[in-house]
Amino acid sequence: MKRVGILTSGGDCQGLNAAIRGIAKSLYAKFGGGVEIYGIQDGYRGLIYGSFKKMKREDFSGILTLGGTILGTSRQPFKQIRVIDSSSVDKVKNMKSNYKRLKLDCLIILGGNGTHKTANLLSEEGLNVITLPKTIDNDIWNTDMTFGFSSAVEIASHVIDCIHTTATSHGRVFIVEVMGHKAGWLTLQAGIAGGADVIIIPEIPYSIDSVINSLEERNKQGKRFSILAVAEGALSAEEARMPKKAFKSERSAMAYPSISYRLADEIGKKTGREIRVTVPGHFQRGGSPCPYDRILATRFGAAATGLIAEEKYGCMVGLKSGHIVPVPLKDVAGRLKTVPSDCELIKTARDIGISFGD
Repeated sequence: MKRVGILTSGGDCQGLNAAIRGIAKSLYAKFGGGVEIYGIQDGYRGLIYGSFKKMKREDFSGILTLGGTILGTSRQPFKQIRVIDSSSVDKVKNMKSNYKRLKLDCLIILGGNGTHKTANLLSEEGLNVITLPKTIDNDIWNTDMTFGFSSAVEIASHVIDCIHTTATSHGRVFIVEVMGHKAGWLTLQAGIAGGADVIIIPEIPYSIDSVINSLEERNKQGKRFSILAVAEGALSAEEARMPKKAFKSERSAMAYPSISYRLADEIGKKTGREIRVTVPGHFQRGGSPCPYDRILATRFGAAATGLIAEEKYGCMVGLKSGHIVPVPLKDVAGRLKTVPSDCELIKTARDIGISFGD
């Protein structure tokens, strides 16, 4: 009898349920009645405090198109994972204990960067772990694509599409703030797909004067409106030169809800133009996964079952050049896939006249 645990950790995104379904259907197809699946509830928190349930086949029906996660999720910062909390809970010890209590042959973990750090830790502690890469940021190392990303691109692109009509009608400058703290993949692709005139991402620090020059150049061309796609983690060239501690202090003291509002204020004061900010926020993570994400999540889930059958653990299921491949967790954990300066998409954007504010 194979006993497999599944948990989803970190922020939710589209495709989590599709991946859970892909895991379950492939496990039942591979092992028939010789498998038991345990759903760990609310991410690592459930593994720490022993919150789980034995799943039934019918639990996995009708969830392919369902957003969110049927298992629930939570954030457990990696920096705190070895810290004994006020309740004297040893998180790592508890997770190992509950894994053994369930007599699991493998724990399948669906998550992003922080999740993978903890997954690698558990693997190093001797647990049989397989991970699936999920995040709307597409910033996990050693996989070309994460599930959730394409769905978020569709939503963010649609927001920019819709802003065009209002921006055109009123001749205004609109800023659309897209999710992405450290990696600009989502803003870059949504900005290109949505026809943004300026794209500002964390990897390319901006100059306010350069941004304004781009807007004024459009005015000279007789274009009454402009749209900026701005990543929530965007930073100015001055901020990029700051030591990390000084930057954090600067941001914590910032008198604006987010970087987009600061940009709007700066542009408005320097140009006298009316600036509007739209923040779609968590809309980008919600709703039904797009067909691409449903397929990718299902492929990842089925591949995880294949690794269990081979007893090949300590791996993330990744996508490389169109092929599903196992990647050692030690080659994933703690590494971030950001947008390189020579990225072909950046070149394409520049070639069609999109400014990056640099």
